[in-house]
Amino acid sequence: MFRRFLIISLLLLVGFENIVNADNPIVSHRYLADPGALVYNGHVYLYCSNDDQNPYEGGYKMSSIVCVSSSDLKNWTDHGKVFQVPQDATWAIKSWAPSPVERNGKFYLYFGNGGNGIGVAIADSPAGPFTDAIDGKLVTSETPGVMPAEHMWLFDPMTFIDDDGQAYMYFGGNGENNMRVIKLNDDMISVDGKATSFKVPYFFEASWMHKYEGKYYFSYSTNPRNGMRIDYMVGDSPVDGFTYGGVVSNQPPDNNNNNHHAIFQLGGNWYQAYHNRVVAKNNGIPTGYRRNLCLDAIFHNEDGSIETMVNTVDGVQQLMHLNPFQRIEAETINEQKGIKTAVNLNGGLHLTAIGNGDWIKVKGVDFGDGAHSFTANVASGLINGEPKGGEIEIRLDEENGAVIGTLVVPYTGGLDVWKKETTVLTETSGIHDVYFKFKGDSAQQLFNFDYWQFEKNPD
Repeated sequence: MFRRFLIISLLLLVGFENIVNADNPIVSHRYLADPGALVYNGHVYLYCSNDDQNPYEGGYKMSSIVCVSSSDLKNWTDHGKVFQVPQDATWAIKSWAPSPVERNGKFYLYFGNGGNGIGVAIADSPAGPFTDAIDGKLVTSETPGVMPAEHMWLFDPMTFIDDDGQAYMYFGGNGENNMRVIKLNDDMISVDGKATSFKVPYFFEASWMHKYEGKYYFSYSTNPRNGMRIDYMVGDSPVDGFTYGGVVSNQPPDNNNNNHHAIFQLGGNWYQAYHNRVVAKNNGIPTGYRRNLCLDAIFHNEDGSIETMVNTVDGVQQLMHLNPFQRIEAETINEQKGIKTAVNLNGGLHLTAIGNGDWIKVKGVDFGDGAHSFTANVASGLINGEPKGGEIEIRLDEENGAVIGTLVVPYTGGLDVWKKETTVLTETSGIHDVYFKFKGDSAQQLFNFDYWQFEKNPD
């Protein structure tokens, strides 16, 4: 309760609109929506509908799933497209609103083929790649118990594994009687029996289940008439006996449209990932089909009820400091200006579209007793027939903060010809936010940036 009071107090003192350099959105270089959360090995992985594929106007066209992850909830790594159709599932034409789960070292990703059936993909790593697990739909309108239903939307799966090992999948939409739950077999790619249902007040879409102190919490998006907020129900069983609990969160600021969430626990605290449309708004483009990810803390009261979440722009604490003395992917970002990510020939991601004045920030970097040098894996090619490159200025705490080193990026022979470059630093110690600011004589594509690492002061 104290932490929630502190968040509210800070917002009142500073003013919501006046907070700058904030963390919501948590990923600003991509348009992502409908997050599904998986906590695994100290990281949270968010799997999202890929709104980059949507035209500014004209509907939802998402046919791929993008994954981002974090261990500290401040610096997020972009893993790119981890599943796409029809390449990875030839029967599907869309992949919406995914839900992940792990079992016995395998990772399963459930997705909606638009509103027309639910598929399942499988991978050996949480970052994929995922491939079709059964060469067809896991759930259709012919699945026992799905019908009858009026105007059923057959999508938005959420898979939950209970403490006894039984897996359940929740899905459906567009009506108080249109939520369905079905058991999954231990293989996670087949159903056990028929679907059942319980009435969900104002139910629209976005089913989610979490368990807290022995109680089951079913949360969901309400319909437009009720503000498309996130409400919840509480029960003693995962499949029936639920009673209405209240509001998890209201319609997010800068959204005013569909709402979708995922609730997860990391580091002993509870969080809700969701989307709004502030990035499109700030970029001056239509906001209808370009959404972005946000994150805030939620709190369970002593009586088991959920405090209505406070939407913030910087309300989540960093769980741990970033260790700069190990390889860090350049696409691990807290904030950015102007960059994109792309797939390189090795199959990994790198930063691209780097122009003069662009930058990325990583938050809470712990240099300990000191850092001596900085190494980056970079690639540069030709622009208008001329060899290009540039510089990476390493600045502390602010975009125009103190420069502790400048790494020169030479012409390497091509934008996928990689070379490690190193520069010596001004003596640096302690905990800082770090800005990598890019310099050169082009506003478009100076070079590509794959990964980086600092080296400690020599003994």
